[in-house]
Amino acid sequence: MKYKSQSGATLIGVMVGGAVLVALLLVGLKLIPVISEFMGVKRSIAAVVAGANPQTATVSELRSAFSKRAMVDDVTTVSASDLDITKEDGRIVISVEYARKVKLFGNVSLLIDFNVSTADNH
Repeated sequence: MKYKSQSGATLIGVMVGGAVLVALLLVGLKLIPVISEFMGVKRSIAAVVAGANPQTATVSELRSAFSKRAMVDDVTTVSASDLDITKEDGRIVISVEYARKVKLFGNVSLLIDFNVSTADNH
């Protein structure tokens, strides 16, 4: 009598695969607020530049507009004083660099550097 060998995942293989998927899911869930805030910073900066007159807008007006917009978009990591505001080729360019540290578990954290600029939006 000839027996066929069975193929498929073992119980340990399924458990290891499940643990990896759960770990990736947890990291993803911790990153959602960070990515959401990044998108809020981008929206706020783009809205400030779109609503400003490049000929008459002052730096203080732009910073004030960003502060108001940042409250709407729930941006807490970046403040108006962090913005680098310049004029290039008759356009207002606002950029900011910042980092966010996301605690994963124990003493393990993830550090993410962000760089947002309206110079890329021609």
